[in-house]
Amino acid sequence: MARKHNVALMAIGNGTASRETDKLVGDLIAKHSDLKLQKIMVSEAGASVYSASEFAAKEFPDLDVTVRGAVSIARRLQDPLAELVKIEPKAIGVGQYQHDVSQFKLSQNLDAVVEDCVNAVGVEVNTASGALLRRVSGLSQTIADNIVSFRDQHGAFVNRQQLKSVPRLGEKTFEQAAGFLRIANGDNALDASSVHPESYAVVENIAAQQSRDVNALLGDSALLKSLKPEDYMSEQFGLPTVTDIIVELDKPGRDPRPEFKAAEFKEGVETLKDLELAMVLEGCVTNVTNFGAFVDVGVHQDGLVHISALSETFVKDPHSVVKAGDIVKVKVMEVDIPRKRIALTMRLNDVPGEENKIARQNKPARQDARKAGGNKSSSHHGNKNNKQRGAFNNNAKANNGQSNNGAGTMAALFAAAQVKNKDAKK
Repeated sequence: MARKHNVALMAIGNGTASRETDKLVGDLIAKHSDLKLQKIMVSEAGASVYSASEFAAKEFPDLDVTVRGAVSIARRLQDPLAELVKIEPKAIGVGQYQHDVSQFKLSQNLDAVVEDCVNAVGVEVNTASGALLRRVSGLSQTIADNIVSFRDQHGAFVNRQQLKSVPRLGEKTFEQAAGFLRIANGDNALDASSVHPESYAVVENIAAQQSRDVNALLGDSALLKSLKPEDYMSEQFGLPTVTDIIVELDKPGRDPRPEFKAAEFKEGVETLKDLELAMVLEGCVTNVTNFGAFVDVGVHQDGLVHISALSETFVKDPHSVVKAGDIVKVKVMEVDIPRKRIALTMRLNDVPGEENKIARQNKPARQDARKAGGNKSSSHHGNKNNKQRGAFNNNAKANNGQSNNGAGTMAALFAAAQVKNKDAKK
């Protein structure tokens, strides 16, 4: 099949039997080196949601849901943004408390983030789906569908001005959306860039002053870096706008994403039982929480790197160290097969079991330090603290069995506050 369809790259979903499939494809590549095949693991998050959605049914009415899921996984490798916008962001898994917050506000904020991403990258009008186009600033689902229908009836767009012929896409909508819509290989080279049609006059002015054609100006880094934005300012176009235009002309239509890299999972490590303490593995960060980061190391169960094990230095916020999609090196510190838990560390000098041993040894010392610190305080504060602690302990005992719902703790704190008020009156 790979030879028949001239396959160059195989996308493998990271779900059930992914490591087995990865091994099968690896053996195929080794056996048929003339095929020049490559393989890559792709996240399946939300693929099942898409395959059973109304949008997938419209795209592939004659395909089974499993085949739709496979198509989605392959497309994610080709153009992740264009494919992921077809899924509700909540279905991908966006955080540990996503079900505890207002779903309306969560959807609003997630939609805004997706829209920002789409606008930052830009959308190719002649290949984009309605789901992607509706994320462009200024475009509604109706206008996005009208663009697709117009394209199907009249052929590919050759310039941005043609967009004004799309039903319900008026001047104001065009003004808001045009800069985010790209047309590659069209009549005007600037249509493939993020330069807004209203700003074409600035580029033409630059080209005229430099005695260059607009097409020759694009990508000429040496010339563009020598330009002074102040020389091309006007009442309509200020310094920031001209500066952004020159930057865009240097790399028109550039992909803002960094170089693509995937984690290389260790051969032979496919299940929890294959993990060994102190084993160093390469993995991909799948989620970042306020207490650490989860890393996929290829065993169908993400491991946790606690916030204290993310760096050799103090970490206040895990998001400042890692983000979802990062490729990291981790060391296995603990494996709990019955509970399916893996403890990892990014501090590769850590030794499994040593941290717990040090903690146990230091515990008595910390208790002694607390006692010593308490004895140094004045008698007045000591009596006051003892009264508060006594009230707290007595109430805690009285409310024994209620600590799970917080009643005991609240009563104890209330009693302690009363003692404090009495002391203040004295």
